[in-house]
Parts: sequence; C-alpha cells; structure tokens
Amino acid sequence: MTFTFLRTSFAAAVISLMASQAAGAVDISGAGATFPFPIYAKWADAYKKETGNGLNYQSIGSGGGIKQIKAKTVTFGASDMPLEAADLAASGLVQFPTVVGGDVPVVNLDGIKPGELVLDGPTLAKIFLGEITSWDDPAIKKLNPKAKLPSQAIIVLHRSDGSGTTFIWTNYLSKVSDDWKSKVGASTAVEWPVGLGAKGNEGVANNVTQTKGAIGYLEYAYVKQNKLTYVDVINKSGKAVAPSAERFQAAAANADWANAPGFYQILTDEPGAKSWPISGATFILIPKAPDDPAAAAEALKFFSWAYEKGAKMAEDLDYVPLPQEVVALIKKSWAAEIKGADGKPLVN
Repeated sequence: MTFTFLRTSFAAAVISLMASQAAGAVDISGAGATFPFPIYAKWADAYKKETGNGLNYQSIGSGGGIKQIKAKTVTFGASDMPLEAADLAASGLVQFPTVVGGDVPVVNLDGIKPGELVLDGPTLAKIFLGEITSWDDPAIKKLNPKAKLPSQAIIVLHRSDGSGTTFIWTNYLSKVSDDWKSKVGASTAVEWPVGLGAKGNEGVANNVTQTKGAIGYLEYAYVKQNKLTYVDVINKSGKAVAPSAERFQAAAANADWANAPGFYQILTDEPGAKSWPISGATFILIPKAPDDPAAAAEALKFFSWAYEKGAKMAEDLDYVPLPQEVVALIKKSWAAEIKGADGKPLVN
C-alpha cells in the first residue's frame, strides 16, 4: 500500500486506511489527528497483512477525534493535544502516547532550498500575527544575511479544522511570544489574525505547494515524504536546528511520563542544544468502559503490536518510538483502567 500525502484528498485519506473485512476478523474504528496519519497508515497495512484485522481511521483532526470518542462513535480517538486529568476523568477516558514527532515550518520561495532559511520563535509569531508581511523584512534579513530574500508578500497558511498540530504550533508560539499568548493563545482551533485555512496536514501541504510566497506548518512526515522546503528554527538554547528524529528525541528526553497523570506531556520549547523546539507526542483516547469490548481489546492489541513491531516503520518516517520503559507503563495503565462489563481488564 503506497501513501502520497501531498495531493491526497481528505476522502482518500480516509479510504486509504479502510480494509475489507475478512471472515471472522475484527475491524477497529478510530478518528482524529492527521499528525500521526502517515505512521498509522503504515502500521494498519502491516497489521492487516499479519492478522487479517483492519483499521478504519478517519484523518479528521484532533478536535474531531476528541468529539467522536466522547460521543462513542469510534473505538478510539486520536489527538496531539493531550487532555488533562480532570477532562479524562469526566469523560471516562484513558489516554496514552504512541510516538513523538514535530511541527515544522515550510515555505514556497523560489531559490530557497530546504534548511537554507532560519527563523526564530518571535519572528514566526510576528509572521503569523500579520506584523511581518514581506519576505525581505529586516527581521528575516537579520537572521538570514546571506539568503536572497524576495520582495514578496508572505502568504500565511494554517489549519481550518480543529487540530493537534495547531495546538503544538500555537503552544510553542505562546511560549516564545507574549503578544501571541495574549492575543491568540494555544488551542486546537484559534482565531487566526491573518492567513488562509486548509483542512488537515494534507490540505496545508497542498496549499503551500501551490502558493508562491507561502509559509505554513506541518508534521514532519508530510514535509519529508513530499520533499517540501522546511525552515530551520532557533531553539531555546540559541542553536539553529533542522528537524529530524534525533532533534525530536532530544526534545522528549526530559519528559517525565511516569509522574504525568494520563501521560500528559507538552514538549514544545524544551531545553537542550539539539532539541527541536516545536516537538510533541501524539495520543490515543479510549473509554475505560467501552461499549464494544471486543473492538477495544483489538485496538489495544493493535497498539501493543505497534509498540513491539512498528518502531522501524516509525523511524523511517522520522517519528520517535517510545522507550520500552514508557511502553511498559502504558500497558500497565491498560490493565488497571480499561475493563469489560464484567469488571475484568480487557488486557493483562
């Protein structure tokens, strides 16, 4: 199964993960974040071939995934914005991370190759606030004295749907810009001061490709697979870094998963010379008392399989697999919290 994310429509993104139901097989339904869609697609294809069980995953954005799992219309929801403990308790949900990745600024500028342009957090915030409107602005020139920057309007592109990718992006901007924090804030959906919206990472990738002078933000797998022009970013330690799995892993190095209720972790603007400043984990949400215990049990088997056999696939797409000690904590939480109608754990 081959996945091309740049020109894939939303409908195709859904269909590409749908597997025909084999006799006696259990198909799992999920919905939510587009951030992990590339790796969930890879895992789903391999899992189907090995077990005969399919995954129907709707890549609709984190906001939609949260709504659908709270409405119990899917087996699991997926979100790049972790829910806090009180929200999980009120909704009867268990939350756990799957992989770590990163948001990456991308541009469409003639003569600029991937990594040739560098920006810092305050400058990115001013661009997305609409305060910096031209590519030859002095603030951009100061950061890129050798670059041939055009006198061209900046076209800001952002997500139009509720998005965990947007949460990671706006959370980062809120940490590096007081103006952004006070005027816009951090959420899966915000009131954008400027720019054009597109649905999903797929939509933003497509619009950046088609729009000269554009800047947008994407999960790195979409950038890498579609050969888009990424921008290096100056991190909290003052180092200009390029996006990569090594940089995402450096950002996640300080995460204290063991003492985080619901594995709640925000990985933006982390310290360290190698840290990618716009990193984040992506999460699964599943009911503590699922209406369909068989489907929920199969979903947990799928993610258990992904932890055990899907690490190389994740690395190939520049996601960071979770350490085994974190996986052990996650499986322990499943046994303790997710139970069938008889009160017994769905998995041991």
